[in-house]
Amino acid sequence: MIPVARRLDLGLQQNGGVDLGSLFSRLRQLPHCVWLDSASDHAYDRGRYSFITADPVAWCRADMNSPDPWPVLGQWCRSLQHARPGSTAATHCDARDKSLAASLLPPFWGGIVAMIAYEAAWWLEPTLHPPANQVAADLPGMAIGVYDWTIAVDHQTNQTWLLSTGLSETFAIDMQRAEQRADQITRWIKSGSRSVSPSEQIDHHRNDQEHASPRPANVSSNFTDSQFAAGVAEIIRRIRNGDSFQVNLAQTLTHPATRSSGELYERLRQINPAPYAAYFDCGDYQIISSSPEGFLQLRVGPSGERVVITRPIKGTVARTGDDIVDIELGEKLLHSKKDHSENIMIVDLMRNDLSRVCLDESVEVTGLCELERYQRVQHLVSTVRGVLGPDAGIADLLQACFPGGSITGAPKVEAMRTIAELERRARGPYCGSLGYVSLSGAADFNILIRTITSKINSAGDAVWEFPVGGGITAQSDPDRETEETWVKAASLLEAIASTG
Repeated sequence: MIPVARRLDLGLQQNGGVDLGSLFSRLRQLPHCVWLDSASDHAYDRGRYSFITADPVAWCRADMNSPDPWPVLGQWCRSLQHARPGSTAATHCDARDKSLAASLLPPFWGGIVAMIAYEAAWWLEPTLHPPANQVAADLPGMAIGVYDWTIAVDHQTNQTWLLSTGLSETFAIDMQRAEQRADQITRWIKSGSRSVSPSEQIDHHRNDQEHASPRPANVSSNFTDSQFAAGVAEIIRRIRNGDSFQVNLAQTLTHPATRSSGELYERLRQINPAPYAAYFDCGDYQIISSSPEGFLQLRVGPSGERVVITRPIKGTVARTGDDIVDIELGEKLLHSKKDHSENIMIVDLMRNDLSRVCLDESVEVTGLCELERYQRVQHLVSTVRGVLGPDAGIADLLQACFPGGSITGAPKVEAMRTIAELERRARGPYCGSLGYVSLSGAADFNILIRTITSKINSAGDAVWEFPVGGGITAQSDPDRETEETWVKAASLLEAIASTG
């Protein structure tokens, strides 16, 4: 089965392809708009596709006072799998696309989009009990939508598709409805008008001093620098006592909201494009992310095998705008024993998590501590691969690996206990995951770092919250770890400042 597939050519052209910013501006007022935005790394598979969709046919939102939503996600994933017709289904393409094979389409045709907050792990691990004041009706747990259409962009070929599946809230497929829905989406796009004008474009040329990490006066934190450094020192003490090998510690920064969430995202993607960037309107809060980190990717191979890839990040240095200095910093990171050991510990953790649902002997490390450069930072990134077992579904994969080890530490459960104790507040979407499960059988989820949550706080004020953190090992320096959090916050702070 392949969906209704129409190539889009609506006059929204930019640099040889459709201007996604203009499309987003025209669609973001629709309910629960999603933009899974590969804003960089288009030369690689991880940055090849972007997807925009909205107006789901089914919706589930769970806070931490709600019943456990993991069974809902599992049931929806199974229903989506059963909704996939066999090869006898008709091909519904434009006449010029009749010969199009499903394998040539972008991987997300429509299906499930899910935001899984960090605290959703509490439902999976009964021994994790956060402080009582962290559990509240407004604390996100999950937001899950079933989307019957998507606008899919292939950045390598500069082709843009409107894909419509006819998927209903009961996971039935109706191809006549798919055609009607495609017509409706086309009308929505053509009726829009707003796009980012040249005067709104952001000048984000860096200078050699930008990595000094500015501290705006109107940004508050749940830590002072000295308190955060003391938290790092306490983790080091616990590691040396044998409680953990590594723990991720984050401080939560807060800034008053000064523009709409959509406008902030458009600014952020210009300033700090990332391969796993995203915008998700969850209703009473919005996710605004420029994440560089992939959590779990699943692709169906030519023989039907379901290949899983995870790409943990551990090890960070700034980029300065000076190529020579950046090369020197990158080489220093590549040869850092502390960062290598930190990365390898998380690789071992992810290998163990994948082995719970993957075929025996299929889990392997295909890239170890490789240097990757992004707009503002450089990271050490590793790649672990496995083949999902025949009895495991995508929800099983997510539960086996959630949350990602790169943002907890090791051992995972003990590290999470330490995080809850020292951070003294819930993380929410930060360090959770956002991604899709497609009717095609593919899935792709990020880790929500470099992420802002736009929300109304308990005082009734519109705020932007954005935790930033890093992995602590026995070799960590408390002052350097504190400064690293501000390095990671720099692009978020610049995007916020540009909206004032």
